[in-house]
Amino acid sequence: MRISDRYIAKQILVGTVYAIVVLSVVLVMGNLFQKIRPLLVEQHAPPELVLRFVLNVLPFSLMFTIPWGFLSAVLLVFGRLSGDNEVTAFRVAGLSLGRLALPVFVIGAALSAVCLWINVNVVPQSKASLTDMIYEQVKRDPRSLLDPGVVQSNFANQKVFVEERVGDSLRGFHLYQVSGGVDGQPARADAYVHAGEVSLVVDEEKKQLRLKLIDAFIETKTEDGTDKIAFAKELEPWLFDFGSTRGKKIKSSAMTNQEITRYLAANPDLPKQKQVEFRSEITKRYTFSLACLSFACVAVPLGLKSRRRDTSSGLVLSLLIGVAYFLVTMAAEDFETDAAATLVLWAPNVFCVLLGLFLFRRVRFR
Repeated sequence: MRISDRYIAKQILVGTVYAIVVLSVVLVMGNLFQKIRPLLVEQHAPPELVLRFVLNVLPFSLMFTIPWGFLSAVLLVFGRLSGDNEVTAFRVAGLSLGRLALPVFVIGAALSAVCLWINVNVVPQSKASLTDMIYEQVKRDPRSLLDPGVVQSNFANQKVFVEERVGDSLRGFHLYQVSGGVDGQPARADAYVHAGEVSLVVDEEKKQLRLKLIDAFIETKTEDGTDKIAFAKELEPWLFDFGSTRGKKIKSSAMTNQEITRYLAANPDLPKQKQVEFRSEITKRYTFSLACLSFACVAVPLGLKSRRRDTSSGLVLSLLIGVAYFLVTMAAEDFETDAAATLVLWAPNVFCVLLGLFLFRRVRFR
């Protein structure tokens, strides 16, 4: 290995690590504040559960931050080399631009291999675990479903509020049966239940939370829109099944490639667009993994072309290229044929390689 290879490789590796750390912290913190509220506020999650949440979000963020961090590092390093005329010195010493950029492509290939392993093996398992975290907490402590002073939204189409708890009894129980609120439709309350006191019993064997309502008031809407009101001194146990707190929605992103293949084979009657979505998920994992190599093709000539010592130009370029790359690949979910989705998923990589070859040619003869 030449001294120039070690010199450039060290700067790129250090810059990539720093960029990955910074970008990962930003993405993880964003997910933390967006999704952790049900865990912290509604479930009073213990610290170990929050730590597990962070560890499960991290692999998903690495899908984006590794290519993005590598792109930023290459742009900044080669922009500085160009601005300090070190590239000129290397070329005078007999090194071509292609040879000078060899460490970039070696590191890009290694990072692509790491991304492939993360995207295919780690991310699906992390997403599946992340999806079940809230519900696992509920199964560990079903009573946390009805903590007082917090609007609980873990029940399908139902919102529950409890004023206070005394032992295993609840005081001031409010339940709203809600419908709508999706596809632009306004949300509306179809039923309202109030009870002065509720006795709470957890049936671990049947995985049920049994509520016996005392001094209950029930208001429902009939088909013609009129209100129907009923009172009851005592109401038979109201059941919440925490064994299946929700009907789990099957998500391709939370399945391994083998699971997706088996699922498609076992469900040949799935809608065409759904099949395309599942197959595109497999393709996306491979195209995302090659992002580091694709970015290496464009980052080197763009970094040389900038010839600036400031870091703002490299950061702005990396931001624009990264956003454009990932937005185009995400658009594949809207296509209804496998050919169109595959074309869109591979297009950013092909475009980066072709653009990189064109820019290398221009920079070489500049």
